[in-house]
Amino acid sequence: MFICGGLFGICVAAFFVGNSDLLDLTALADMNLESILDVLPAGMIREAKEFQKHEKDAVAYDSFTVGLNAREQGLKATYPVIMIPGVISTGLESWGTEEGSRPYFRKRLWGSWSMMRALVMDKAGWKRHIMLDTTTGLDPPGIKLRAAQGFDAADFFITGYWIWNKILENLAMIGYDPTNALTAAYDWRLAYANLEVRDQYFTRLKTHIELAVRIADRKVVLLSHSMGSQVLYYFLHWVEASGHGNGGSSWVEDHVEAWINVSGCMLGAPKALPAVLSGEMRDTAQLNSFAVYGLEKFLSRAERADIFRAMPGVSSMLPIGGDVVWGNATWAPDDVPGQAETFGPFLRFKLNNGTAPRENLTVGAAMQFALEETEPWFQEMVAQNYAQEVAHTAAEVEANALNPKAWVNPLATRLPLAPSLKIYCFYGVGKPTERAYFYRPENDAGSRLNWTIDTTVSDGDVDHGVVMGEGDGTVNLLSTGYMCAKGWRMKRYNPAGAEVKVFEMRHEPDRFSPRGGPNTADHVDILGRSSLNDLILKVAGGKGDTIEETFESDIRKIAERIAIRDEE
Repeated sequence: MFICGGLFGICVAAFFVGNSDLLDLTALADMNLESILDVLPAGMIREAKEFQKHEKDAVAYDSFTVGLNAREQGLKATYPVIMIPGVISTGLESWGTEEGSRPYFRKRLWGSWSMMRALVMDKAGWKRHIMLDTTTGLDPPGIKLRAAQGFDAADFFITGYWIWNKILENLAMIGYDPTNALTAAYDWRLAYANLEVRDQYFTRLKTHIELAVRIADRKVVLLSHSMGSQVLYYFLHWVEASGHGNGGSSWVEDHVEAWINVSGCMLGAPKALPAVLSGEMRDTAQLNSFAVYGLEKFLSRAERADIFRAMPGVSSMLPIGGDVVWGNATWAPDDVPGQAETFGPFLRFKLNNGTAPRENLTVGAAMQFALEETEPWFQEMVAQNYAQEVAHTAAEVEANALNPKAWVNPLATRLPLAPSLKIYCFYGVGKPTERAYFYRPENDAGSRLNWTIDTTVSDGDVDHGVVMGEGDGTVNLLSTGYMCAKGWRMKRYNPAGAEVKVFEMRHEPDRFSPRGGPNTADHVDILGRSSLNDLILKVAGGKGDTIEETFESDIRKIAERIAIRDEE
């Protein structure tokens, strides 16, 4: 906090001094965190280091412990492991050589202190780099941003804020290293089809898997988190499809032993809709508080909406399944006894003197409303890349095997014909999660947006205009749990009968730990949870059959209320 305060103070001074000879802005832009420390008072540095030590001790719980225990029990590296990280957790670095990009060459403009410095000192330049071209969905002219590669791409976000690091520590304890483990990082801004067009991402992933199988003479374990699970699900269709991966119908059966799906947003995330509709954050970016602070402090809501819309990959997380899954005007499958109001109305408008600015909207209507409020290019991008409807018959499901727009939607497509494939769904429950929203017209005449979350509404489960439901703090239970608890147990969605196991983890955070401690079930922090790491090591070490299904929520009862039935 002291360090961040010092950094912020220097930046404020830069804005006020402007071109004064008292401050060389060019020199400031080139300063790194260490050089900034050189100019802070010695007393402040001592206090900051002491604070940092306490924080490091608090978040360094169970380092290597889970892996050590697993090794003592005889577990060792068995299957090659390939990890697909979640949305926004992969660093993005500049490889542009045009004049405007040279100062940022090989600097991370997402996931580092360089990002924060660029936000403060060169916001317009940062926006030019981070936003994709709205016509092509690819790099703007003269800009070249690429996903950082290797374990460094996703082990930490900003220095000290771990993401995959604890999993890597424990995998290493039982014998994993870069020869039998790989992080398949990707540019999460891109529409999934463009991941292949621009970066040949799926071709490279297919090649990495085939090479791992050939070297180890064993099938691989695929480990995905959050949006990474959607990317992987898309890949499982792409890799077998003629004219795409050309792997044929047996490719997954021949190459994939298991899929570990951690906190997968298989049916999207409600919070993605306000992100593109009105630029609302509320932890949309799944970042630590300082990074969220930076985005909210230096970017207006309109700017944030522009950025999210110009990231087609983020739109893959718009809610899938419409009213069938998320409920109608009077009812929702995840309503609980004694609840004041149903979750069904997704966008709500408060009565004022007996009238409301418009009628409440269900998820299906809200999706159409959001498209009407956005630019034509955004509407076209969503229509070209994503199909969010439900396929109610096996014939529809089979037809969608040839439709790339449907490959991200598990309610429109089936799992691969891989009877020996094992799917493990590990996710958290018990943390209030965004489920619906109160909206009002935008009162700021200078804003380009027409609507904003009505933060004046707070009552019971409504927190400053946000209606909270069940989930892991980021992704709702319906999204993480429905396909695992029911959907993939239907014949039309899983015709080969691949085994699916669910292990839910209740959120039981350590009140004294800034990241929740070893029993957190938060969407991101769960990656450091001791029991999750233990489960991952069991699957990778060939002991996945010893895992017993564990349910902490009512997802099975909730799933039965959803009007999607298997064909007889």
